[in-house]
Amino acid sequence: MTLVSPVEPWPVATPDVWFVYILRCGDLTLYTGIARDVQLRLQAHAAGRGARYTRSRGPFTLCKTRRCVSKSAALKLEYAIKQLSRAEKEHLLEGQRLGRYARSLAASA
Repeated sequence: MTLVSPVEPWPVATPDVWFVYILRCGDLTLYTGIARDVQLRLQAHAAGRGARYTRSRGPFTLCKTRRCVSKSAALKLEYAIKQLSRAEKEHLLEGQRLGRYARSLAASA
């Protein structure tokens, strides 16, 4: 079984809130996705029912989560993160940089 180890308490799932999450896979690559319920989504990744990219890359470590006000906002942030280089993504994982990045994207929209 593939382990999923959170770095912080699980985000609370509510019907109108979406989360962007960043995983570090077993091969040290980074995967970014969105979900309403991060814990449930990580369980799907661990069971091999998540994204095709993650199916053979466990175990996973949850690196960061960011709550978004809508699915649209979560998709925009996910897309922006996926356009970054690996070095830029690693930089986002330090401290509160993901939050600052998300706020700067929202302000420029």
